[in-house]
Amino acid sequence: MTRHIIAIVDDLFFASKIRGTAEQVGVTTSFPRTVDAVIAGATRDKPSLILCDLHSQKIDVVELAKKLKDNESTRDVPLIGFFSHVQTELERAANEAGFDRVIPRSVFARDLVKILSGNE
Repeated sequence: MTRHIIAIVDDLFFASKIRGTAEQVGVTTSFPRTVDAVIAGATRDKPSLILCDLHSQKIDVVELAKKLKDNESTRDVPLIGFFSHVQTELERAANEAGFDRVIPRSVFARDLVKILSGNE
């Protein structure tokens, strides 16, 4: 079965990097633009992983994490957030909201193949 990843990413550089890497490792991706679309997609598609840029301007990722972890059908989907290492308040807020893993952007970029292929 093909892995499917949901990515919440506003930054075109990271979206392009995720899309290209996903194609290389045979993973399908979707990039929903609202909290409701993420919840609906996660409920319907049962993704292997949800990636969130904690700097998203379109989606409140803290609110999203709380909703995903409160929903019985989505709470077990791994949720990884990435952030600029200097914004530790985002890291704290994400951890408190229920993210399974929060990593600096540099680590995310370095380990993207492993993250998307599920080999981390």
